[in-house]
Amino acid sequence: MREQIKLHPWNSFVTLYEREMKRFLKVIFQSVFTPLINSALYLLIFGVSLGSSIQLEGGTSYLAFLIPGLVMMGVLNNAFQNSSSSIVSGKFSGDLEDLKVVPLTPQMIIWAMAIGGLTRGLLVGLVTYLVGAAFMLVAEGHLPPVAHPLALLFFLTVGGLAFAKLGIAVAFWARTFEQMSAVGSFVLLPLIYLGGVFFSMNGLHPFWQPVAHFNPVLYFINGVRYGLLGVSDVDMMTATLVSVASLIFFHLLGLRTLKTGSYTRW
Repeated sequence: MREQIKLHPWNSFVTLYEREMKRFLKVIFQSVFTPLINSALYLLIFGVSLGSSIQLEGGTSYLAFLIPGLVMMGVLNNAFQNSSSSIVSGKFSGDLEDLKVVPLTPQMIIWAMAIGGLTRGLLVGLVTYLVGAAFMLVAEGHLPPVAHPLALLFFLTVGGLAFAKLGIAVAFWARTFEQMSAVGSFVLLPLIYLGGVFFSMNGLHPFWQPVAHFNPVLYFINGVRYGLLGVSDVDMMTATLVSVASLIFFHLLGLRTLKTGSYTRW
């Protein structure tokens, strides 16, 4: 009997994770194919059409430079959206209150939902990479390299988990739909677009270069760029420390809002 009690929370953990997977797979076109189309448009417009006129240091083509940024952007965006939309929809349906009575600790809840967000983010990131590889094969005659696979996996995983937990924190904190949308529009998107997806930090005005280093997304994106291309605008030790610190901060923030935030619709 004691053994069954010990196993029961982990069964609930797996069930919650599976629920997150089934939820976004039901809208697979919206959750996966829409980012695929967006990535293809970015690659076509910026990477292919404008890429030939953009010169980068070290001989790296702009198309190759763009692919890691788009991969990381897809992972971060979708990890955030998966966890936040799950909580918001649970508030409207009333299902979210069930989390108060399930045999799961707050730590297990936040990790199950974060891993669900990470899974969706990695799936979108893989699809984005495959689209980018197809563009690069046609335009340059070769596939994009993978210089440091372990570093690539590390930054994708840590970044996806961090932004999934940020989505949990924002969704539990928000009491109106406007608050939820405001965070995505005025905080998340600027951080991602100003994190070096489309440009190198070396090309910024000297005044803005130190300012840009306060953006944690910069380190996630450059970590992925280092993993794929072997080049980076920031030191990899610094990128690793900032990435881990961001994950810990967003985890504590998500845990705090999980315990004190709203479980009902606004």
